[in-house]
Amino acid sequence: MEAIASTEPEIAHAVDTAPAVTLAPAYINGSQALMRALVAEGVDTIFGYPGGAIMPVYDALYDFQDRINHILVRHEQGAGHAAQGYARVTGRAGVCLVTSGPGATNLVTAIADALIDSTPMVCIVGQVGKKLLGTDAFQEADVIGITMPITKWNYQITDANEVPDILSKAFYIAQSGRPGPVLIDITKSAQLEMLTKPFAYERCRSIVSYRPRLVPKKEQVEAAAKLINEAKRPYIFVGHGVQIAKAEGELLEFIEKTGIPVATTLLGQSTISTNHPLYVGWLGMHGNYGTNVLTDEADVIIAIGMRFDDRVTGDASKYIKQAKVVHIEIDPSEIDKIIHADAPVIGDAKEVLKALIPLVNANDHTVWRNEFRKYEAIEHEQITVPELTNNGEKIKMAEVIDMLSTKTKGEAILVTDVGQHQMMASRYYQFRRPNSLVTSGGMGTMGFALPAAFGAQVGAPDRQVVAVIGDGCFQMTLQELGTIVQNKQPVKAIILNNNFLGMVRQWQQLFHDRRYSFVELQNPDFITIARGFGMDGQTCSERDNLSDALDTMLAHDGPFLLEVIVEKEENVFPMVPAGASVSQIRLK
Repeated sequence: MEAIASTEPEIAHAVDTAPAVTLAPAYINGSQALMRALVAEGVDTIFGYPGGAIMPVYDALYDFQDRINHILVRHEQGAGHAAQGYARVTGRAGVCLVTSGPGATNLVTAIADALIDSTPMVCIVGQVGKKLLGTDAFQEADVIGITMPITKWNYQITDANEVPDILSKAFYIAQSGRPGPVLIDITKSAQLEMLTKPFAYERCRSIVSYRPRLVPKKEQVEAAAKLINEAKRPYIFVGHGVQIAKAEGELLEFIEKTGIPVATTLLGQSTISTNHPLYVGWLGMHGNYGTNVLTDEADVIIAIGMRFDDRVTGDASKYIKQAKVVHIEIDPSEIDKIIHADAPVIGDAKEVLKALIPLVNANDHTVWRNEFRKYEAIEHEQITVPELTNNGEKIKMAEVIDMLSTKTKGEAILVTDVGQHQMMASRYYQFRRPNSLVTSGGMGTMGFALPAAFGAQVGAPDRQVVAVIGDGCFQMTLQELGTIVQNKQPVKAIILNNNFLGMVRQWQQLFHDRRYSFVELQNPDFITIARGFGMDGQTCSERDNLSDALDTMLAHDGPFLLEVIVEKEENVFPMVPAGASVSQIRLK
């Protein structure tokens, strides 16, 4: 994920939360140096799991418990997803600490998830001693080789003197430019040996070979403004990059001046309040009807901080052939990767929008915006009303999310897993605050939500965090209930239980003649399991009890698990079938 070189002045990201230089006595070992480096970086929380090859670091951590909160997870994958949840709500790198071999490989799924969703993480993993490298020693794995394709940068420390400099680079790379995961593999010998020079820590502010452009080129901004000003049917696509750049305010100013309708990607949801008059919905396979269909009628697309994922484009060979494209993106490798950009603008979304606002004309585009309302009415009549109408014996997923949204006033942090419940949550939760959706987008990792929810709760202790999880996903990482209880995090979790791997079942129904191949689940008693961990909970299977059950969950002092038994064969629509164009989106 190398960024282009820039000769223009750079703008530092707001990650300077500690002094630039930290000094300490010379006679400390690599593990103690590592702890001092983390403190100098302003790290307040680590998600981890100890083991033999990282034990010296844990020994050093014992003396830093008053400065760093270590959260003991139940599985290393849980540490990674928790770090992701923490990073997504704070904007700072989540930190993981695990041992070698299986400890490190258990972290791989979360690392890959963080890379594709541009989530900053610093993963510190133990390794066998330097003399044992390459000998197939106990719990040795080539973690550098394994993680090279799924990290923004990785490095193996074999000398204790490297610790300060490498940690400084790791945090800078993880948090600057397009954020992402960084992995540091530290040998046990480097953890134990003494530094041979005085410990000094200076926060990295630049790397010669890595210089992401933040300030856009003037000519690129001017070319983009020209296309926008000439457009008759312009359309803005907002991705997660706007929230990463903390550019929600600039986006509002930009859209309210230009009057251009705005749709978001899945990860871009909550960037703008769903009740804003210019917001028209979200894009993609299960996005809104009009937002997808009218993509093919726009004359200019302004894509901000998004990468034209296949879930957004459908068949890319048929996608927006009629439109000029302005692509605002900090990562130049995304330009022209999927969709050709007529006016690419490389830079931080906040800086680009600040530069664009004075150059774009005030406008209204009322006629064009009203086109979206026509499609909204069709979708409301054919999908929303039936899904929210109490016309069946079983509760529908849509009802649960709609009621949750009302009771939380759209202000909770919603953490979702992957599948039908994820799509329903995105359809029916009415986000009112920025940065309020934490989900696994590009990787689609089942088991993400529960650990990510407690990571988000740690990062945002003053906000209500609600995890929405499918019964299949829950069983991937349910052991993290123990982490939530031990750390007294007031996470609220809802299992939407249909006894199916719902999204797979939907595809088998629609495209494989209802040949339900290994998708029906024989589930355990989830509430008994939760109580075994010390978490309170209840099951709701009757519609008349749903409101009270949600009230009980939200009012509970501490963590709570609510299982809702929902309709078994409920489907998620609209839907763009695989291989179809977005204009071929189905309503049933």
